Amino acid sequence: MTEKERLNEAVDALCRWYRAGHRDLPWRRTPTPYHVWVSEIMLQQTRVQAVLPYYERFMRALPTVQALAEVPEEQLMKLWEGLGYYSRARNLQKAARVVCTQYGGEMPCTRDELLALPGIGPYTAGAVASIAGGQTCPAVDGNVLRVLSRLFAREWDIRAQAVKRQAERELTAVIPADCPGDCNQALMELGAMVCLPNGAPLCDHCPVAGLCLAHAAGVEQRLPVRAPKKQRPVENRTVVLLWKDGRIALRKRPNRGLLAGLWEFPNFLEGEDAEKQLGVRLMEIRPLKRAKHVFTHLEWHMTGISARTEDGGLFTWVTPEQLEHDIALPSAFCAYRAIALEQFKL
Repeated sequence: MTEKERLNEAVDALCRWYRAGHRDLPWRRTPTPYHVWVSEIMLQQTRVQAVLPYYERFMRALPTVQALAEVPEEQLMKLWEGLGYYSRARNLQKAARVVCTQYGGEMPCTRDELLALPGIGPYTAGAVASIAGGQTCPAVDGNVLRVLSRLFAREWDIRAQAVKRQAERELTAVIPADCPGDCNQALMELGAMVCLPNGAPLCDHCPVAGLCLAHAAGVEQRLPVRAPKKQRPVENRTVVLLWKDGRIALRKRPNRGLLAGLWEFPNFLEGEDAEKQLGVRLMEIRPLKRAKHVFTHLEWHMTGISARTEDGGLFTWVTPEQLEHDIALPSAFCAYRAIALEQFKL
């Protein structure tokens, strides 16, 4: 059996398996281009169970492309609060505005048109075009690459762009024209529910176990191969919950770089002089617990302090109600946001 024949048989079996029963997800019930697009952006580096409540809330607030294009940024950030990677939300709105100006508010459904929109890469374009537009194009993510690695017992590095392009070429040749969306979703579903990462895949429940070369050789747990990640640098930072007259200090980060343009609690590198860095005199300083946040290429190890001041400084002073209901803070500060709200209640 050639590799193409093996893949063809696997795709046929997976499509039948997917149609026989799959997860009931809200974006699958109404697979419009808008719904599929928003769900796929939310699902980037985020688990399905974590996304579900965000998706439902987002769609209640912004049911159309036009609503997304017009929503104030602060409200958009609040809807996204806790999902992280806030550039995803900003790119959603940028793309929505392009759709409104260039496509009359109707999401395009072809892969090439979708790729031209801000924040949409090959995987998302393939997912939307195939699921919502019926185009025979692949949607290759980590789940799909893991399935193919095991199906063919390939020791390729699934982080390599050349590997991803090869997988896209191979799948393009076998995707059935009558159900490209089912095909892509079946591959994703298998990778998410059966052909699991970081442990033993559920081969006894796999519809293509009889075709899987890694399973036949008993090496499925050794695959896929990944080049080792570089160790992330660590920054030790001090985060300050600074109070004045019942309000807490916030500031906006620079418009470029990490967490660009988002609100934050004042913070600085550990060991620096707090009053010098904040530009105000501090009173009633109390230590707070440590916290940690892992970004893609960086870790913050944080120590918190609570303090009071009588100076205004270069801050925006907000009420706890605003902090809770109106202001979107990056998830890096979620531990200290919870402490701030608890301090106010006390």
